[in-house]
Amino acid sequence: MFYDAAARPSSIRHDPLKALVVPRPIGWISAVSAKGEVNLAPYSFFNAVATSPGIVAFSSGGYKDSVAFIDETREFVCNIATFDLRHAMSETSAPLPRGESEFDVAGLEMEPSALVAPPRVKGIAAALECRWLSTTELADIGGQPTGWWLVLGQVVGVYIDDRFVTDGIVDTAAMRPIARLGYRDYAVVDEVFSITRPPGGGDSGPQQEQ
Repeated sequence: MFYDAAARPSSIRHDPLKALVVPRPIGWISAVSAKGEVNLAPYSFFNAVATSPGIVAFSSGGYKDSVAFIDETREFVCNIATFDLRHAMSETSAPLPRGESEFDVAGLEMEPSALVAPPRVKGIAAALECRWLSTTELADIGGQPTGWWLVLGQVVGVYIDDRFVTDGIVDTAAMRPIARLGYRDYAVVDEVFSITRPPGGGDSGPQQEQ
């Protein structure tokens, strides 16, 4: 089938974009306001977009506390959501009043970060400590604002639980990170396979991944 994205047919009950661009890693973003309020929220429109330096991005439908707090203090942490914390991750997506702690609601503890003020989730498998680069409201092809806000941050510190590092390599399958699919569906990475790419292949930029 094919349809114009501006006129979805009634036979398609929900926008399939989220079910087609999959799986999407979940950036479980912790941020702190200028007043010291702590926010924790999951974003599935999240990914790494550059290396050397490492840069990550997430986008928010609406100017939510995560974006506001990051704009105020210019730091955040991307906690990597894993299968064992899936229910707590989901609970932190609830729309709470500003200043009410998602950590408390989800029964989570905070753990100090090394280089930035926002804490990471205690017991998390991995976390990326980031400093803010930019916040941009996305516009459509007509130049109209969409209400979606894109945040870019540079990774300045990387935390990895030692249990998931073997011979200097991160054991992704052992971490069991979860990813967002469409509708109410999620996926978990618990099995991996390897493919040797052609010399010079890949999308990692001037310095190829080692």
